[in-house]
Amino acid sequence: MELTFAAATDVGRQRTHNEDNFLIDKKLRLFLVADGMGGHAAGEVASSIAVHEIRDAVYANRDLIDRYRAEGPASAAVEILQMLEHAVQAACSTVFTRAQADADKRGMGTTASVMLIAGAPDHLRGFIAHVGDSRVYLARQGQSHQLTEDHSLMNELVRRGKLKRDQVESSPYKQYKNAVTRAVGVYASVEVDTFDFDILPGDRFLLASDGLYAYLDEERLPGILGEGDIKEVPKQLIEIANSGGGHDNITGVVLRVGEGGTSTAAAPRTGEASLKLDALKGMQMFRYLSYRELVRVTNVTALTDAAANAVVFSAGDAGETMYVVASGRVRLTKDDVHVADLTKGQHFGEMALIDRSTRSLTATAIEATRLVAIRRKDFYEIIKKEPELATKLLWSFVQVLGARLRKTTNDLSDALHGDKHGVETTAENLFQD
Repeated sequence: MELTFAAATDVGRQRTHNEDNFLIDKKLRLFLVADGMGGHAAGEVASSIAVHEIRDAVYANRDLIDRYRAEGPASAAVEILQMLEHAVQAACSTVFTRAQADADKRGMGTTASVMLIAGAPDHLRGFIAHVGDSRVYLARQGQSHQLTEDHSLMNELVRRGKLKRDQVESSPYKQYKNAVTRAVGVYASVEVDTFDFDILPGDRFLLASDGLYAYLDEERLPGILGEGDIKEVPKQLIEIANSGGGHDNITGVVLRVGEGGTSTAAAPRTGEASLKLDALKGMQMFRYLSYRELVRVTNVTALTDAAANAVVFSAGDAGETMYVVASGRVRLTKDDVHVADLTKGQHFGEMALIDRSTRSLTATAIEATRLVAIRRKDFYEIIKKEPELATKLLWSFVQVLGARLRKTTNDLSDALHGDKHGVETTAENLFQD
């Protein structure tokens, strides 16, 4: 999967100097955007220190990246995320120390959005480390997805339900819309968001400071990132921002994957990643998750194949895994009595995610079937680290179980009145898990 990229920065229409910085290291496949803040040109100093400190820290650990490229072990992926987090922390400490030594630069800081691409040519993986309100966007299959969470006062108010996004400009908090809740260098250390994901042929990325994305129409972004000579795309984005007012410095780094065509070796990986995402996106249980959160869940899933007539699990087995049908069909039975046939997008065994009870049903593949499997242990690891994601999943889970309970109650009522169909439906709802 070939990588092509381009970047540009501009002072904008209302500022006298540019406090943004970006850095691209072609050999490391490292991309950074930093938006500095602070008086007396301190923001420019902070963002410059940050991008170079982060690059140097990544370069010092290039053996880890090389090992991941050669072997691709899951443990190395975790180590790369930790390495990026430590790189941002090193930059934070350096910026803070510099500020303490210079009274004119006291309190300076910067955002930092970092993307590292690692792996073998036919299996690339993206690693993100992020602080502040710059952003990383992914354009995939004609849709735009924000992969980073803004660490800003406005986003925090929206997230807590105190404000709607379309009310920002008319709210009394408008004067604080550029205020960030996390920054590199304001304090000696900072909390860093990290995230990793499969990169697919045809993916497009944009790393942008807020002076750029404030003027973007996200629905148009996939087209802009994918059209024409890539060297012209950052310039086009800057023109859009300046035409809209250019209230701040403007910086964009654009990256395209797969310009040379999709290799046959990459195709299976592409298919697997897309299959898992498509299977989970259609589930009610995951309907409240953002694309970034959905990708986090897919990171702990596995695809498993079941031949025709193969038993996925039997009644009485210990329940450790939930399954989603990605393709094919699965039959659920109870004591050889047919309960239900499940097709693409339907799930079974979800109670295994919340308790250790044994299976009440037997699940058998009726034909060659692909399943997306989520183990309880891996699921718990995600929700422990992601409280907001955990809340969304819990809410969805309660709704799913509530709807099932109401339907079962109605079916039992029908059954008591001699409705044979009601009895069958009740059995299906009672024993689906």
